[in-house]
Amino acid sequence: MAKLLLAALPQTQCARCGYPDCASYANAIASDEVDINQCPPGGAQGVARLGAISGKAIKTLNPANGNEGPRMMAFIDEDWCIGCTLCIKACPVDAIIGANKLMHTVIEASCTGCELCLPVCPVDCINLENITGLDSGWHAWSPQQADTARDSYASHLKRLEKSAIDIGEPASITEPSQEAALDKRAVIAAALARARQQRKS
Repeated sequence: MAKLLLAALPQTQCARCGYPDCASYANAIASDEVDINQCPPGGAQGVARLGAISGKAIKTLNPANGNEGPRMMAFIDEDWCIGCTLCIKACPVDAIIGANKLMHTVIEASCTGCELCLPVCPVDCINLENITGLDSGWHAWSPQQADTARDSYASHLKRLEKSAIDIGEPASITEPSQEAALDKRAVIAAALARARQQRKS
């Protein structure tokens, strides 16, 4: 059943359901650990799909997980991007490209509107724009887009696993060393100082 439930989810990997990804949420529903009304991107139609598969009673979305709304897309203000790469690491579908200390940009066709890049940006240079008007839930998202997002997420996980293997660490270890973290903070602090100075001038 978990596989069917997963196929009924929009694959945005936004974690608003309270689980790290769509597969984890699908597994939790299949195990009767959680209700079917915790996926805002799927909207009311998504709840109905999950209910039809699981046999659970259909109910309104849980507001604690967010509200149904139009699909959003992330855009990076290139004038303020400091090239910290934090958004690249946060994106679950590799929809952001760029390099350290260089401007980043969003691949529009790949962005799922998950919003996970927003809280990690130290200069708040990422904005969300409504790209589906009044359409929301599955009316703003197609099965083809969901399939593409699921494939992109799978590729993202494989890349992380390969990267961990290449440096000789278990794939589950994602935290940087203390020294690397301090270096990263110093680089970001310096970039922030430059950005503040530019805004003042």
